[in-house]
Amino acid sequence: MSHYQTVIYEKSNNIAYITLNRPQSLNVYNMQMRDELYQILGALKDDDEVRVAILKGSGDKAFCAGADLSEFLTAPSPVIARQVRWERDLWGLFLSLPQPVIGALHGHVLGSGIEMALCCDLRIASEDAKFGLPETGLGIIPAAGATQTLPRAVGQAKALEMLLTTRWVDAREAYAVGLVNQVVPYIQLLTAAQDMARKIISYRQVAVRYAKQAVVRGLELPLPEGLELERRLSNLLFLSSK
Repeated sequence: MSHYQTVIYEKSNNIAYITLNRPQSLNVYNMQMRDELYQILGALKDDDEVRVAILKGSGDKAFCAGADLSEFLTAPSPVIARQVRWERDLWGLFLSLPQPVIGALHGHVLGSGIEMALCCDLRIASEDAKFGLPETGLGIIPAAGATQTLPRAVGQAKALEMLLTTRWVDAREAYAVGLVNQVVPYIQLLTAAQDMARKIISYRQVAVRYAKQAVVRGLELPLPEGLELERRLSNLLFLSSK
């Protein structure tokens, strides 16, 4: 078990468990959590023992209810803020992980919480989950990727509805629009995530990683280049099996 203050990090049977651990404040994302997650994900990225990661929130009320704006909107200066973002691009690190990441989402999944969830490859929600982006109502816009990742997950129209009206989406609607892969009772949430993780672990690791890479990188490419990427990865996989 880790010794971080805002995140719990554990490993068991090739699964990494990353638990946001500020239940007294609905697991609100602050600068310390950012820094601790950055350290954890940096180590995870190079850990071949970990084949799947599960990201979850502690307590029974929230996965993550957003960012602590009292911290993030009072940065010392724009210059320092840009420097910190460059040096600690947590969201880019999330998206660069070679291992599949499963988000186990419950309760409030708001603001930075939904942005963190969108950095996961697969998402399972409990029946009580509620998703929302309140930023425009506060006179700001998302700053951790939601304007880009949300349309890729649910399409432009639904993403704009959530962004511009700040309307919350419940678990059933989130499943209907493709924001989450499964909806389960809260008591079954971790078990469902573990079952999915074990299924992935049962397959050849290099094939799983190449499949993720083909999809994630391919989405940023024109179709012909995406198909060429798939071909190259398929050939590499074939050669590695000889």
